[in-house]
Amino acid sequence: MSRRAFIRNTALCAVAVSAHGFVRFEGDHFTGDCETTSDILGPFYRPGSPVRNSLVIEGEPGTRIELSGMIRHSDCVKPCKNAKIELWHCDGKGVYDNSSDAFRYRGTTYADAQGKYAFQTILPVPYDAGGGLIRPAHFHLMITAEGFVPLVTQLYFSGDTHIQKDAYAANPAAKNRILKTEKRKDGSQKVTYHVSMSRTLQAEPASLERLTGVYVDEKDPAKTVELFSKDHMLWVKNEVFGQHFEFRGNNTFEYPALPPGFHTTLTFDIQQDGSVRMTMDNLDERNIREVTVAIKRPG
Repeated sequence: MSRRAFIRNTALCAVAVSAHGFVRFEGDHFTGDCETTSDILGPFYRPGSPVRNSLVIEGEPGTRIELSGMIRHSDCVKPCKNAKIELWHCDGKGVYDNSSDAFRYRGTTYADAQGKYAFQTILPVPYDAGGGLIRPAHFHLMITAEGFVPLVTQLYFSGDTHIQKDAYAANPAAKNRILKTEKRKDGSQKVTYHVSMSRTLQAEPASLERLTGVYVDEKDPAKTVELFSKDHMLWVKNEVFGQHFEFRGNNTFEYPALPPGFHTTLTFDIQQDGSVRMTMDNLDERNIREVTVAIKRPG
């Protein structure tokens, strides 16, 4: 039997690549001497942002700030040249550009031969995320590099009074992502953030293809959810682009970096008729658990 045929006929295969150096993947975050921790992707990610280092929009309110740093291998030393860094954040009014061709306050850059990167933009502001939840000001980052697990994270800023009330920013895993801003003579600010990539369990692309498609709720056929793959990750489509899930083994994917005690998992069961049964298990911050089952039919 060919390798591809074997993958196609098994429930879910994975390639385990062990971490080395001092960085370890602990299931929902990276730890080590040069700790880089992950965070929620959030609902506002958009792929395809323009390649540019400056996100500044003349005439728009906001304090100018430079974000710079280095992308390194998992040994915490070797530069990760050509790593792709995507940055996005809200504007000075707390609003994300989720649809325009301008990709306001969204940009992509690549690390140079020394692993260095830099963006010029404005300092984002806290905003109301609904239900009385005020999210502290933050940058979103997605870093991808050949041979490493894509890293999704958020950066916060010291002195933000909303951090302690935010379950993600107040998580101990985020302590090294609360950055101290440095004021410059011209009134602008600067923050530095270095990233160390890591290797861990990845799902086979052929297996991801097996899981993608439209799933129909077992109890309510009017409810559907669409799954697709990108960057070796499984994504659930939303109104902007999607939310990613990371492989945890045993046919299970998890939404990463939720606060301790909460979880959202997708577990798959391949049926003999070729259909795929997906169980979504969600325990939210209100301690409400919801389990739903959906089916993707063959063909």
